[in-house]
Amino acid sequence: MKLKDIELKNISKFRAEHMGLAMIFIVLFHVSLPRSDAFFGLRRMGNIGVDIFMFLSGIGLWYSWVKSQAHNSGFIRKWCKFYWRRLQRVYPAWIVIASLYYIPRFLKYDTHTAAQWADLFGDILINWGFWQHDELTFWYVPAIMMLYVIAPPYMEMIRRCGVYRWMVILPLMWCIITQYVTPVHQAVGHIEIFWSRVPIFLLGINIAESIRSGQRIDGKAIWMILLIFAVSLSACLWLEQMRHGRFPLFLERMLYIPLTVTLLLLLTRMLEHTPRWFNAAMIWIGGISLEVYLIHSEFVLKPLSRLHLGYWPTFFITIAIAFPAAFLLQKILKKIM
Repeated sequence: MKLKDIELKNISKFRAEHMGLAMIFIVLFHVSLPRSDAFFGLRRMGNIGVDIFMFLSGIGLWYSWVKSQAHNSGFIRKWCKFYWRRLQRVYPAWIVIASLYYIPRFLKYDTHTAAQWADLFGDILINWGFWQHDELTFWYVPAIMMLYVIAPPYMEMIRRCGVYRWMVILPLMWCIITQYVTPVHQAVGHIEIFWSRVPIFLLGINIAESIRSGQRIDGKAIWMILLIFAVSLSACLWLEQMRHGRFPLFLERMLYIPLTVTLLLLLTRMLEHTPRWFNAAMIWIGGISLEVYLIHSEFVLKPLSRLHLGYWPTFFITIAIAFPAAFLLQKILKKIM
């Protein structure tokens, strides 16, 4: 029996569905669960949703950058316009949610020094706390906005000379350097969560042209994909279930790279056969994923966790509240903007 070829363009075709699934993985990750639970390792791996978003973002950025080449403006102008469009998508929701979170926290202080005022504005504008001391509240937003800055030079470089796609090796090396070279670790090791996601982001950019041009993978490769998926999944599960907290996290994120790519290929094949209602639901969630990310943890999940309802009740109540709230926020901002 001849196996159907794997059409890489379907990764882009089902991009919104992938984003919806990734958001669900992230919510599952954020719901607390005892270490002794058999689901603990799999739940911990829900943060692979971030890697999925990074990979898909890289692909989407390449599409946008290639389209921008139709205009004869200079590189700097294209770069600025490119970044401005991303700001317009991310910043309105970010400013609203960051203000709702950081201003009440600021008002709880007994005193309000100049340094505290500066910290407040820094957190609201660029989540300065993340870059200073690895404050993980909403960390994905400053991380992706920084990647939006470095993406255009990288994309232009590989557009002009494809061999520079091998530059993805540098951030892999950098992850090891920041962990084990003491002066570097002391200076920037606190943002490991950012450094270890750069390789999957650049890999998304690297593979995007193959997706855009409609390249295929021989159907027989499905066995290789399943093998790589199984090995990386089982290794990550064992690390999280048995060795959680006793290994540098960047090592697992390196395993996440083949796991993310193979998972997306398998999910793409699955989404070709899932019911329309399921795909439509995932598209809807994917469309509000930014707002869900900003709302669900601090404004829904944390208050719910005090009730000790259990893992699955907490998860379902969280999505029942956060998803409509995210949809409403998006609608309001679209009307204002």
